[in-house]
Amino acid sequence: MLVLDRISFSFKGAEVLREIGFALQPGRLVALLGINGAGKSTLLRTINGLLPPQQGTVLIDDIPLTRLSGREVARRVGYLPQKSNGTAVCTVFDAVLLGRKPHFSGSPAARDLKLVEQTLHTMGLERLALRDTSRLSGGELQRVMIARALVQEPRVLLLDEPINHLDIKNQLATMSLLKRLTTELNLVTVVVLHDLSAALRFADRFVLLQDGRLYACGDRRVMNETAMREVFGMEALIREVEGIPVVLPLAPCTP
Repeated sequence: MLVLDRISFSFKGAEVLREIGFALQPGRLVALLGINGAGKSTLLRTINGLLPPQQGTVLIDDIPLTRLSGREVARRVGYLPQKSNGTAVCTVFDAVLLGRKPHFSGSPAARDLKLVEQTLHTMGLERLALRDTSRLSGGELQRVMIARALVQEPRVLLLDEPINHLDIKNQLATMSLLKRLTTELNLVTVVVLHDLSAALRFADRFVLLQDGRLYACGDRRVMNETAMREVFGMEALIREVEGIPVVLPLAPCTP
């Protein structure tokens, strides 16, 4: 379980997050939503321990994050930022193996290598294991970065806009894969998304931020037309097309 207890964070005197609190159960994919500047990326980095909150506590399986070393946090939390610095030219296998570093010192053990092989298979990347990362498509590279996070064997998986630069086919494939792995591995998966229809289609829970505050946390019922207006600043309808929910923007709200 992931619990945030009244998390607040300020940067250069400006309040970015204010008393954010919610609890998330494993086995659920959670969409973290809000307009640009709402605090979504900052909240992910706070959960990951990269930005210690000025107030409040992050707990993973009832353990406060402040009691864990950086290595211990990395064993529990997998994190994929918007822009990854970990794409230096190397083979796909070695790029994913880097995710095992919190679990070994010196050389990787046989179990580390085996887990990389299994994760490559799970992600459909085994045929690319020896290919240089510089020769991958955008969708392939994104799967490599997700595999690197998964091979950490995290309890919590944080992904900041993982489908933002992918074509529609790869967006659907990536979100379907994340949904399946969240269930199979019993993860708490938190995904920042801007595509509200994708969020409705794949997420089990929704966390809505507004100006650094928690607007709502809950199931699909919190994603209503009032939230579209108050959080996202637009008039919109939410309808189903052959059983798939979609958001139909109508117009921006007038000031």
